[in-house]
Parts: sequence; C-alpha cells; structure tokens
Amino acid sequence: MSYPEPIYLGDTGEKSAVLRRADTPAELRTGTGFCHYLATNESTTGQFGLYRWDMGPGLSGPGPHFHRTMSESFFILSGTVRLFDGGSWHDALPGDFCFVPEGGIHAFRNESGADASMLILFAPGAPREAYFEGLVEIGRRETKPTPEEMAEFYLRHDNHWV
Repeated sequence: MSYPEPIYLGDTGEKSAVLRRADTPAELRTGTGFCHYLATNESTTGQFGLYRWDMGPGLSGPGPHFHRTMSESFFILSGTVRLFDGGSWHDALPGDFCFVPEGGIHAFRNESGADASMLILFAPGAPREAYFEGLVEIGRRETKPTPEEMAEFYLRHDNHWV
C-alpha cells in the first residue's frame, strides 16, 4: 500500500493551518442541541467534513439509513449515544468509535436522558451543512413539506431510509 499522489507540490511548505478554539459558538442550533461545523466540505476542499454534535437530554437522532456517496464515522466525546450498526443498537461511551462505509446502514440517538456529545466525520466531504440546516428549517415551518418534497430533499442529500 502506498501514499496517494501528492496534492501539494511546493518545496517549502506554507502557512495554511486553521485553528478553531473550543469556545467558538456552534453554527447551528437544533431542536435538541447544537452542531459545530469543525471542518466543512468547503474548508477541506472536499476531503472530509467533521462536525461536533452536542445533544441535550431529550430524545434525538435519525432512524436507520445509509449513504451512497460517503462513509460516516462516530467518536463519542461524552455521555451515552446509542449507535445502530445495521443489525443491532449499542450503547456507545466516551472513547468509542464506529466507522460506517458507503452503503452501511446506521443510526444514532440520545436516549439517555442526559447530555451527550460526539464527533461525526464524513469522507469524502459533502455539503452536509445544507442538510442539517434544511432539517432545522423544515422543523420550524408551520406548513410541513409533502412526502414527495421530503423524499426529494433526502435524495438530494444522499439520505436513504430503511
């Protein structure tokens, strides 16, 4: 196994790192917590997307689904998050990690009654911010979308429910 082809072709390196401080406010408030856009598809030029989900004690999280275009990984920072591996649900604790390849059925939820936090990594990157923000917007609407509109929304964002 070898390394990928070089992307940076310079000889001296460059000052290009981006530091995000822990006290940076979350970019998105959901109905049950917050999402921090640590590294987006745009900021990583499509290499990956990394998000920190801070979930409050209320029930939250999507049902079983899969993605055709990207893998998804979960790393639990605090609390207990229930992870579905396509066959069964597991209580994941701080330090636990779950990798889901493209096509892998998965889900997560906070059922613990306490706060929980995790990192979610999508690779390669995808514009997941539009998906997350769209779900929040849909939840705030007085008039809910039709089933056909929701099916189109999920398809556009590579979410396939099972």
